[in-house]
Amino acid sequence: MKNAVKVAVGVITAVNENNETRYFLTKRLQDVHQGGKWEFPGGKVESGETISQTLARELKEEINIDILSCIPLITINHDYKDKAVCLEVFIVDNYNGEPSAQEGQGQGWFSLAELKLLEFPEANKEIIAKLS
Repeated sequence: MKNAVKVAVGVITAVNENNETRYFLTKRLQDVHQGGKWEFPGGKVESGETISQTLARELKEEINIDILSCIPLITINHDYKDKAVCLEVFIVDNYNGEPSAQEGQGQGWFSLAELKLLEFPEANKEIIAKLS
């Protein structure tokens, strides 16, 4: 696989009043790679950053939360033909703040059943399979 873009991804969870786990997603802006699709928030690892530093920085910038702790979930390598990615995915269920999209993108809380009905970038589908 060509040089993969390393990406830190946070699966933001919360339990609602019915004791059901919900997942926070953002919708990619139309003019970016895989635009218009839903995604778990995160972003590219910058030079000199650890995956943990990237996850903390990206979730603060994108959805304005501070991670208190997280758990590794899965690593996904995917080739989109025009771009290869390596997603380092973490469950983030311990954080300060209320997730809120900060970059003009759509947002929402969804059940696992609802996730299966949404359009995601291909690499994200492995995350949903793992959550199932």
